[in-house]
Amino acid sequence: MKLSATAQKFVLHWGEMGTRWGVNRTVAQIHALLYLSQQPLTADDIVETLGVARSNVSNSLKELQSWKLVRITHVLGDRRDHFIALQDVWEIFRVIIEERKRREIDPTLTVLRECAIEGTQDSELDASVLERMQTVLDFLEMLSATYSDYQRLSPQTLQRFLQMGGKVARLLPANDKEPS
Repeated sequence: MKLSATAQKFVLHWGEMGTRWGVNRTVAQIHALLYLSQQPLTADDIVETLGVARSNVSNSLKELQSWKLVRITHVLGDRRDHFIALQDVWEIFRVIIEERKRREIDPTLTVLRECAIEGTQDSELDASVLERMQTVLDFLEMLSATYSDYQRLSPQTLQRFLQMGGKVARLLPANDKEPS
């Protein structure tokens, strides 16, 4: 597959963004390539296009499949696996947020809840430290609850909500401190 200069720039930048988000560069580049591709690609197509090792492509495709961003499809007359990426940006965003919550936020909430319970019985733990732990727990529980509310929204409703967000923010006071 031959990429235009603009498509190459997109794929390379997606890889760079991926590293900033904690994602392997090749994983992100393969995701970008499959997102831009107009037809399903084989692992060999990806190797040839990106110039990366076959083993790296195989591992990266497994990672993308575990994130539910890429799936296998088959082409009539070809026994090889072909890969396609989700094409709906809203669905990609939803899947990434859902997977990050499941992999990062949920386990953290479990540990923080345990710390909150254990902290009340830990005579060596300063009350101010327990309070800071509780603040983090409260914050993450609020984010988790908010995510649960938003995940039920259709992409169209979520888009309208996000477009409205700036207007709502301008209606709120800039310095919204709680009364003491």
